Amino acid sequence: MSEPTGVIHDIGYQRYTGPRLGRRQVFGALWLHGLRTIFGLGRSAKAKIFPWLVIGIVTLVAAGLTAVRSQTGQVVMTYAQFADAMSWLVIFFAAVAAPELVSRDLRSGVLPLYFSRPLPRGDYALAKLLALATGLWLLLGGPQLVMFLGAAFATGEGLTGVRDELFDLLPGLLYAGLWAVVFASVGLLVASLTGKRAFAAGGVVAVFLMTTPIVGVLSILPSRTVNELALLASPSTLVQGVGLFTLGDQMAPAGAADEMIGDFGPVYALGAVLLVAACVALLLLRYRKVAAR
Repeated sequence: MSEPTGVIHDIGYQRYTGPRLGRRQVFGALWLHGLRTIFGLGRSAKAKIFPWLVIGIVTLVAAGLTAVRSQTGQVVMTYAQFADAMSWLVIFFAAVAAPELVSRDLRSGVLPLYFSRPLPRGDYALAKLLALATGLWLLLGGPQLVMFLGAAFATGEGLTGVRDELFDLLPGLLYAGLWAVVFASVGLLVASLTGKRAFAAGGVVAVFLMTTPIVGVLSILPSRTVNELALLASPSTLVQGVGLFTLGDQMAPAGAADEMIGDFGPVYALGAVLLVAACVALLLLRYRKVAAR
C-alpha cells in the first residue's frame, strides 16, 4: 500500500503584524464613519440628496440674510434667531439621519460584531450620539459662519467691528450646540427602538411636532405660572426657553424674555440638562439589552 500523501495549499492568508489599535481609535473611527453616513459621504448619490438639499437651503438662507444686511446695514436676524428659525429643518434632518445611524444596524443584525472587544457596548451608542450631534451642529454652525464672514467683510469699524461680530457669533454657535445635543439625544433614542427606518423617522418627527400643540394649550391657560412654564412641554421649545434665559436680547426684544418665561430661566436650563441626561441613560440601557441577546 502506498502511504497517504497530503498537499498544503497557500491560499494567501497571513498573520496581521501591524499595530493593534485600542478603544480610543475604534471609537474615533465609529464616530467618523457615523458623521460621513449623516452627510452621505462614501455612499450612493441617492443617499446624498436629502442631507445636501437641507445644507443648501440653510446656507442659502444665511447668504440671503448676509446680502440684505450688507445692503441695508441692519441685522435682520441674530445668530441665535437663525438657529431657531432653522430648527424645523433640523427636526427633519435628525429624523432621517438618526435611523441611518442605528436602525440599519439593528435590522441587519451586525451589533454583535460591533460589541466584540475592544469596543464596549456603551461606546457604540455614545459614538453614534456624538456623530449625530456633530452633524447637527455643523448644519447650523456652518451657515452662521457664512453670516459672520459677510458681516466681518462689510463692517465699517475695522478690527473692532470684527471683534464685536465674533462676540455675537460665539453665543450663537453655543446655542446651535444646544440644539444639536438635545435633538441628537432625543432623536437617537427614538430611532434605537426599531430596526425599521420609516418607523424610526416617523417616531422622531412625532416626538418633536406632536408635543408642540401642548405648549400652545398651556400658554393660553389663565394661570401666569403655567404660561411661563409652557415651553417645558416640548423639546424644541425647551431649547428656546434656555435661549431666552441665557441670551436674552439676542433672542427676543427687550423685556420679551421675562414676559415669556418669567423667573423660570434656571428651571429651563435644568430641564434641558435632565432631558439630555435621561435620553443618554436610556440609550445606554437600550444597547445594554440589545447586546445581551
